[in-house]
Amino acid sequence: MTERPLLSRVATSAPNADTAIDRSIPEFPAATPIDEDNYFRFHKPPAYLSQISHDVASFINYNHLRNRKIVLVTSGGTTVPLENNTVRFIDNFSAGTRGATSAEYFLENGYAVIFLHREFSLLPYSRHFSHTTNSLLDHLVLSNDGSKVEVDDVLQRDLAETLKKYQQVKRENMLLLVPFTTVHQYLFTLKLIAQELSVIGSDALFYLAAAVSDFFLPSSRLPEHKIQSQDHGGKLVVDLEPVPKFLRRLVDSWAPIAMIISFKLETDGSILIKKAQGALERYNHQLVIGNLLQTRKNEVVFVTPERQEWLRLTEEQRAHGVEIESLIIPKILKLHREWITSRDELVK
Repeated sequence: MTERPLLSRVATSAPNADTAIDRSIPEFPAATPIDEDNYFRFHKPPAYLSQISHDVASFINYNHLRNRKIVLVTSGGTTVPLENNTVRFIDNFSAGTRGATSAEYFLENGYAVIFLHREFSLLPYSRHFSHTTNSLLDHLVLSNDGSKVEVDDVLQRDLAETLKKYQQVKRENMLLLVPFTTVHQYLFTLKLIAQELSVIGSDALFYLAAAVSDFFLPSSRLPEHKIQSQDHGGKLVVDLEPVPKFLRRLVDSWAPIAMIISFKLETDGSILIKKAQGALERYNHQLVIGNLLQTRKNEVVFVTPERQEWLRLTEEQRAHGVEIESLIIPKILKLHREWITSRDELVK
């Protein structure tokens, strides 16, 4: 009997970087207090926000009493609905790999993590067994009588190690999962969590790895029901508004003593450093981690007001499956310690 081959798996998400648009145009200006007031006044907060407020406050209090530093990791991409009862929406490619991976390394270094993530994107620990090219089902076998499911030897060791780490984190209440889907949900929740974290001052760290939409459709122009194609002659023309750049409000108002890290993703290496430096000047935060779409899993550049430093995996590290986040997080922990010391000296 001929053995049936496994279904081949083709990667469809890798973009053709050669066709990317020109990103050398200027960025939108930072949001002002008036922009903030208008945005949050004219858009309704998520109905569940009060529950998140309670959960976040309890989590912060629990971990702060145990002298743990707390990092907010944002992860995954936001959507832009084109209808109120949403059928169509604009999305981006982010699966949340950077955020989920980084969260694990923060946890392993003793930080409590609030994980603000796109719903159904990758999560810490479970990421090892979901969204992979090798299906988890391919590593499960039935017992002889068909009454039990067992894990094959290939997966047994990795699964046991990951499960042990996850159960310890869960037992010690070090990880809080907070979901979002739309850009509105993300912004309302980010502001809420930032204001809650402001009570712990410089012990708070913001690691903003989410891919936030640049444009949105204001609620005042959002159709109630599904857009009918015949109503537009077979064409759909959408007039989007720029999403306010609230990073400066986070730095100046929402959590002014925390250390804040943002990411800059580009496809053109010749403008990456310039774009990162421009973000630092515009938003006045502490660090931009720059990366190129084509090489983001193997190298990043740390850009501060004083210098730039590249972190790169060696060929040997890549061959052994080392993750670039294992280099990123220790570097950030050192910078955060220095930030805390500098804040303490200011109040002496």
